[in-house]
Amino acid sequence: MNLNKSIIGMVHVQALPGTPRNKFSIAEICEIAAQEAKQYESAGLDGIIIENMHDVPYLKGSVGPEITAAMAVVAKAVRDAVKLPLGIQILAGANKEALAVAKAANFQFIRAEGFVFGHVADEGYFDACAGELMRYRKSIGAEDILVFTDIKKKHSSHAITSDVDIAETAHAAEFFLSDGVIVTGSSTGKAVYLHELKSLKDIVHGPVLIGSGITAENLSEYWDYSSAFIVGSHFKEDGYWENPVSEERLRRFMETVAQLRN
Repeated sequence: MNLNKSIIGMVHVQALPGTPRNKFSIAEICEIAAQEAKQYESAGLDGIIIENMHDVPYLKGSVGPEITAAMAVVAKAVRDAVKLPLGIQILAGANKEALAVAKAANFQFIRAEGFVFGHVADEGYFDACAGELMRYRKSIGAEDILVFTDIKKKHSSHAITSDVDIAETAHAAEFFLSDGVIVTGSSTGKAVYLHELKSLKDIVHGPVLIGSGITAENLSEYWDYSSAFIVGSHFKEDGYWENPVSEERLRRFMETVAQLRN
């Protein structure tokens, strides 16, 4: 997968069966996800990632077989709908399940939480998972699926690693075979701290992705410091992640991208 100032659109999969906010059938959930993916492809995005963000409150570190199965069906529907590179995240921290779905549905990457160092998220304490996850990738023959890893991730307290800065965390992730590190703001839709992003410039040898807070208005500030930009909330009506995709916001954002690329 080529990450050269790539724009990756986020499909927030509707709440799955068995979760508190579920109201759609699997067929309806697939249809909604596939339609969003088609909108992103038509707008000229470079990739798409799907995520079960509506499944609040999230489980920690793993999910039930019903969620893995449902995400696999949704992933297949999205794969059939578009030709773009695809990725998946299964919340919260269900990284092995995400790899399994990616393998089954011919996806190109996953987004993994809790890869190196421990942290406290709103779901509770997450321990590092790199050793187990990368061995699992090897065991299922999924080495061609890239593992992009959050560092100092959003919705989390990092007090227990306050003496380890973001650059050291990124270096550790690369040492543990991360295929790219993801930097985020404090929560969904919040912008990345630019000084933290700049600190990675001479530390990280692989791709640096921005995973939250990118808008048409601030994209130029971050353009020189990231290989790819995962955008979700900004593409939605009123900039709120639960709303439908806004064609106008998509158009304006991609016009900004075209200007920066030229």
